[in-house]
Amino acid sequence: MHPVFQSSRRDFTFGPWKLSAARTHIMKSAQAERLADELHMPSLPEMMFGDNVLRIQHDHGFGIEFNATDALKCVNNCQGMIKVACAEEWQESRSETEHSKEVVKPYDWTYTTDYKGTLLGDTATLKVVPTTEHINTEKLKAREQIMFFEEVLLFEDELHDHGVSSLSVKVRVMPSSFFVLLRFFLRVDGVLIRMNDTRLHHEADKTYILREYTSRESKISSLKFCFLECSTYPVHGT
Repeated sequence: MHPVFQSSRRDFTFGPWKLSAARTHIMKSAQAERLADELHMPSLPEMMFGDNVLRIQHDHGFGIEFNATDALKCVNNCQGMIKVACAEEWQESRSETEHSKEVVKPYDWTYTTDYKGTLLGDTATLKVVPTTEHINTEKLKAREQIMFFEEVLLFEDELHDHGVSSLSVKVRVMPSSFFVLLRFFLRVDGVLIRMNDTRLHHEADKTYILREYTSRESKISSLKFCFLECSTYPVHGT
């Protein structure tokens, strides 16, 4: 049973930045069909929140936002018969089900996306450049008042009851900085788990935002082996 999402919009100002989080209802079927045609995809995720958005915008107009439509533009939608990397294992794990012959799709049926956000404003004002600087996780661990927090679900699909694929974004604002986590999460039952994370961190005394992207994946069989191996070690109480 899915949670009920009530429409809401919240804004917060952090120095020259305005952070806006909008959450509303699931996209209607007619709208979803039109968008699927525009994106050249057979279908969209079951729970598609087309109007949900997290936007971070500077007083000068530039910024970044996170929305489901742009995220799906990063999904492989080639019209050829694409066999996803886990299709063979997925078919073996589901060999006794009615879907066992449906693992070959004309698009990435897991909706895997490496979306990192949509840039806003004049590209001459807002520039993306590589850097060796990393987000300071120790600073993020420091105890600070959380002045603003929001979590926005962009899409979710249960993959015909064979797992889950979802994209969501969280933001929290402290007195010294704001932090954003965009996470694509995929679990194909009995096959694999995948996470694509985009993190943004801006400190009040800096003139830039750091953005980091990571992608992690593991087969379920490997995780099971690790769990069994770890569980063989005794735990002694004190």
